[in-house]
Amino acid sequence: MQEIVTLAQDPAVWIALVTLIVMEVVLGIDNLIFISILTNKLPPENREKARRIGIGLALIMRLGLLGTVAWIVQLTQPVFELFGHGFSWKDLILIGGGLFLVWKATKEIHHNVDPVDHKEDMVGGAAIQSFGAAIGQILLLDLVFSVDSIITAVGMTPHLPVMVVAVVFAVAVMLLAATPLANFIERNPTIVMLALAFLLMIGTTLIAEGMGLHVPKGYIYAAMAFSALVEVLNMVARNRRQRAKH
Repeated sequence: MQEIVTLAQDPAVWIALVTLIVMEVVLGIDNLIFISILTNKLPPENREKARRIGIGLALIMRLGLLGTVAWIVQLTQPVFELFGHGFSWKDLILIGGGLFLVWKATKEIHHNVDPVDHKEDMVGGAAIQSFGAAIGQILLLDLVFSVDSIITAVGMTPHLPVMVVAVVFAVAVMLLAATPLANFIERNPTIVMLALAFLLMIGTTLIAEGMGLHVPKGYIYAAMAFSALVEVLNMVARNRRQRAKH
């Protein structure tokens, strides 16, 4: 308790907290896009439950990893070397998660571009076979994004209470934004292709990071923001043309 009071009186700690919250919220966007696309393929009555469970698991995973900060730091230590580059467990997790994202996004893009079954809807391609399958895929990506999130937190501040507050705040924002984002994607099917392209880019970036090629996050999010702006302009143009016809 005394440590928390001392930290609360330090302006530098508050600056670190605000910065970390922003970083955690931004990092959570990738996770949220994946959850939204995946849960939209479930029956309507199961979507909200799946989102809450998926985001709840993300919170549990992040807090659990924070409890093993010393172990998390060790994940950045090389365990073997290949082609002159040392690979750590973090690298392997990022590469594995990136490959999964690339595979998943490519598969969903294929279903949207060339559906093999007319029963498939435009929002999300092939139907998820079961509620458990959706949760399993969300859990896998939660692990990848959680490791990345916690290692970022550890690199920004040495204070565990600050990390916990930032993580809880970021997951709360994800929880509040999940349903509106999923509903927006469902109402605007063309957004699905853009979101899948984002996931494809994020997956490629994770693989590059795991291979030791640092890609500044600012470039990634600037490209995503620009693409989203173009899509918004397209949506406005379509709506105005439709109103003009009537």
